[in-house]
Amino acid sequence: MNELRAAVLDLVRTKGLRHFDEPVQLSSGEYSQDFIDAKRALAQGRDLRTACEAMAEMVADAGVEFDAVGGLTLGADQFAHGIALVADKAWFVIRKQPKGRGTDQWVEGATLEPGVRVLLVDDIVTTGGSIQKAYELVAAEGATVVYAITTVDRGEVARRYFAEVGVPYEPVLTYTDLGIAPVGGA
Repeated sequence: MNELRAAVLDLVRTKGLRHFDEPVQLSSGEYSQDFIDAKRALAQGRDLRTACEAMAEMVADAGVEFDAVGGLTLGADQFAHGIALVADKAWFVIRKQPKGRGTDQWVEGATLEPGVRVLLVDDIVTTGGSIQKAYELVAAEGATVVYAITTVDRGEVARRYFAEVGVPYEPVLTYTDLGIAPVGGA
């Protein structure tokens, strides 16, 4: 594990990982005694920068070029903006539902259309529902997802999904790195 990823591991462990005596429900509907709050762990600007630099470095090391970075709000927003700054790329966020007025669009920020190469991001993945929805909506806009990356993957569901659709996927950290039990049909 390189220096940036090790720093993200330390941030998530010390500021965002909580262990409960009884299982708590996660946004996926799954239950776990371990709760990871990436927003809390990376709330300080320098900490978010470290995570965004780690993600951008992993994508660059994979030899992937992209034009726009984003994903489903609220888990992707900070990474979309941070990586866009670090890598000098366009950012976008996907609403959980269309606005219902004005342009009534799902995607805000960069225009996603054929020829646009997209880096999908998310914070914590358990069953991958949010990042899968983001993938489907980006594809519906005509853009091409060239890579997907998350801060933490709590299982193996997202990896299997992206393998099936032919998109490289890599989390910065996994449940193994954090020393916690997998969740979500790992």
